[in-house]
Amino acid sequence: MSQDKFVERHIGMGEQELSQMLGVIGVKSVEELISQVVPATIRLKKPLDLPAEGMSEYEFANHIREIGRKNKIYRSLIGMGYYGTASPAVILRNVFENPSWYTSYTPYQAEISQGRLEALLNFQTAVISLTGMEVSNCSLLDEATAAAEAMLMMFSLRSREAVKEGRNVLFVDENIFPQTLDLLLTRSEPFGIEIVSDRFDNYNFTGREFGAIVQYPAANGEVRDYEDFTAAAHSRGALVTVAADILSLALLKAPGEWGADIVVGSTQRFGIPMGFGGPQAGYLATKDAYKRNMPGRIIGVSVDRLGNKALRMALQMREQHIKRERATSNICTAQALLATMAGFFAVYHGAEGIRRIALNAHAHAVAVAEGLEKLGYELATRSIFDTIEVKADAGKIRPLALAQKINFFYVDDNRIRISFDEVSDLDEANKVLSIFAQAAGRKFAPLKKIDEQSHVTKSLQRTSEYLTEPVFKKYRNETDLMRYIKKLEHRDISLADSMISLGSCTMKLNPAVTMMPLSLAEFANIHPFVPADQVEGYMELIAGLSKDLAVITGFAGTSLQPNSGASGEYTGLMVIRAYHQSRGQGHRNIALIPASAHGTNPASAAMAGMRTVTVACDERGNIDVEDLKAKAEANASELACIMVTYPSTHGVFESRIREIVESVHDNGGQVYMDGANMNAQVGLTNPGYIGADVCHLNLHKTFAIPHGGGGPGVGPICVAAHLVEFLPGHAIVKTGGDNGITSVAAAPFGSASILPITYGYIKMLGANGLRRVTEMAIVNANYMASALKGEYDVVYTGETGRVGHEMILDLRHFRKEYVGVECADIARRLMDYGFHAPTLSFPVHETLMVEPTESEPKAELDRFMEALVQIKRECEEIRDGKADAEDNVVKMAPHTAAEAAADVWLHGYGREKAVYPLKWIRESKFFPYVSKIDGGYGDRNLQCTCGVLYEE
Repeated sequence: MSQDKFVERHIGMGEQELSQMLGVIGVKSVEELISQVVPATIRLKKPLDLPAEGMSEYEFANHIREIGRKNKIYRSLIGMGYYGTASPAVILRNVFENPSWYTSYTPYQAEISQGRLEALLNFQTAVISLTGMEVSNCSLLDEATAAAEAMLMMFSLRSREAVKEGRNVLFVDENIFPQTLDLLLTRSEPFGIEIVSDRFDNYNFTGREFGAIVQYPAANGEVRDYEDFTAAAHSRGALVTVAADILSLALLKAPGEWGADIVVGSTQRFGIPMGFGGPQAGYLATKDAYKRNMPGRIIGVSVDRLGNKALRMALQMREQHIKRERATSNICTAQALLATMAGFFAVYHGAEGIRRIALNAHAHAVAVAEGLEKLGYELATRSIFDTIEVKADAGKIRPLALAQKINFFYVDDNRIRISFDEVSDLDEANKVLSIFAQAAGRKFAPLKKIDEQSHVTKSLQRTSEYLTEPVFKKYRNETDLMRYIKKLEHRDISLADSMISLGSCTMKLNPAVTMMPLSLAEFANIHPFVPADQVEGYMELIAGLSKDLAVITGFAGTSLQPNSGASGEYTGLMVIRAYHQSRGQGHRNIALIPASAHGTNPASAAMAGMRTVTVACDERGNIDVEDLKAKAEANASELACIMVTYPSTHGVFESRIREIVESVHDNGGQVYMDGANMNAQVGLTNPGYIGADVCHLNLHKTFAIPHGGGGPGVGPICVAAHLVEFLPGHAIVKTGGDNGITSVAAAPFGSASILPITYGYIKMLGANGLRRVTEMAIVNANYMASALKGEYDVVYTGETGRVGHEMILDLRHFRKEYVGVECADIARRLMDYGFHAPTLSFPVHETLMVEPTESEPKAELDRFMEALVQIKRECEEIRDGKADAEDNVVKMAPHTAAEAAADVWLHGYGREKAVYPLKWIRESKFFPYVSKIDGGYGDRNLQCTCGVLYEE
């Protein structure tokens, strides 16, 4: 075969380098190392039931285009939260298709994330400005999950008196998107929240409500005045959440101006393709008083060591997974890349552009509504923004519309919804009218023009300004925006710059060939609620990927709906809950969780209505099996499951994993395996073979979907045969099991448009390549652990002294031995060497968890290790008195170009030592844009809009 093998392009090292690395490790072959790392009792006895050899890149590119051509691109006027939008090419090319933006990590290391942070700050500012609220997070997963987060936020904000009274009723207006109501049902049930769905204008608050949710405009398109309703809710102690179409807020009175407490929604209309449902950035904005109860992340403005303005994730302790079982949310990710794009869309268009786009959608809807009335049709309402609900015979309209390649939303046999958007035009309006005229057997006079004026009821028209900050006025032409995007890009480190060795986060190659299909219209421009015969390509891809993931995990079924890892955890637990309930054992609600577990594990268990019991770990970091057995037996009558990460969060394959599984099963529980470390299992073992019942997978870790600065992610679950019937369904599109739980995401297949990445990754590797990737990840980790011996100790190793695919480097003695040097100082000093830090102080405080991945070449691993060793030498200089205890290169790190080039140098060490500590750094120097950030200052003086950046 003349084509390149993808596996050889994906794996970083060649055969000669591999031989050298095995020599350092002290083994003769890869198989000898794997036999020392992975217990023989759980090794697969035969290869995965997939094609042994994978496609070449060329073959896959042709294959995925062929699949894409099976999708039919009709004009979808379905609405229901998903709309046509004109994605600016300058944003698609320079952000969406740019690895500097899509391969960066969550901005925990703020000093080397200033570009992303500013882009996300712009997003926050736009949301705050349009909603009329005081604070916003920098994105959630989608509108429906944002509404669910708001529900639980309102629930947690109940007064002591309300809690004592047992207030547990949430009012939801019946005119809400059905996918949102479906997800509210999912999230409410474990908390004992009672949802009452009724007409908002008929409802009388009883005093049992803690909150209410309304849609603005309503699902049927009606623009309603909720001011009296909101006042009534407040008078009875209930909070009000508004699910708002953010584009409509350019014309409609902002919810914050008529009393809303929380505003949620999607920013898909800001230049993000529909993508068969995702990914798109949700948002949640609220009052300043509630900021510490918000889920997700807030970007805030602080100052650095030199007094310059600097951005960081503010109030980081709010991140709910840190609260573990006390969490009111398990959210630990966002849709950062999509929020970045939406923010740039607002920057590019500004207030006048956003208003023009809103007017285009509104004016076409008004014109068609008037035309339909002239044809004798009855409308549900004339007070509309962009959506019309018309009474008509769906049986007549549907075939006529399909003949014109147009999709409407058919509420029932006699009601049809039509939503207009940014790309609607006169021809389209006339085509819609012609369809209804033909159905009525009447002629119509084609519209000659569209009157682009607001017809919103005067009392509901927006009069306040929005997007007034300088950033929304400066970048109107493509040249300016391109340069602004590039300027921010240069302030960040991504995989395009250097290795990102984050343990448990798997920052591996995101193959360009798998990213390219995302830009194809056949995948991008598809509404999630189109008829099935229009998405034969998508369904082929989804079925193929679901089957492949089931094979890889050793399970019987897959759901691709969860759109983050934490969502996957939650979904798996809810499936287990449904299974127990189906057997008359709904009382089983205890989850055993090892002390070493990811923080999202206990948070997800709490969200699923489970009580957590912590299982101890031994001195080697393994689960204490005797403690586990004792607690499983003691809680046998109520045991729901165990949540176990394998290999463990400590980077070790525990040899007694099957004992753990059997003990839980013997006591009536199910085994949930956290898939965070699945990249050390693929092809060597799998959860099903080990004996687990369900696992989630992080496609943005093991399976090559990029991290995108903190999102998108996909967290599908795979389950054993007895759990298949409980896989999540959807309110609009048939999916899931026969007795499936209600939905866990707004779209039936979650973030469908990025599934081609994982699909291609698997197809190009094949069974042999998948196994080889896993082996090389383990080789790289053990090479680094062996090469660093004598310089850095590894906290935990397996019984043979080996690590899995990652390791925890011990820095706990640094503070005492090196005169106050902390782990965070080492992390910041690595920035001066051009590297992103490993995972900091997790799962063990004052350590670095390193995961080199299979994609990194030996030369990059060696550079990274040389940097670590050199930084240790710099610490020794402090210890030995050769460097000042405070004014030294480690504690002053990172050093900016502005500081190094300044006329006055205030340090006792030289500039070269600060910025060029090793010779090879000169070849491609990355300068952090800001120096060490004062996080405390930013939290005490919370400022989370971009206007402050322009103040003198």
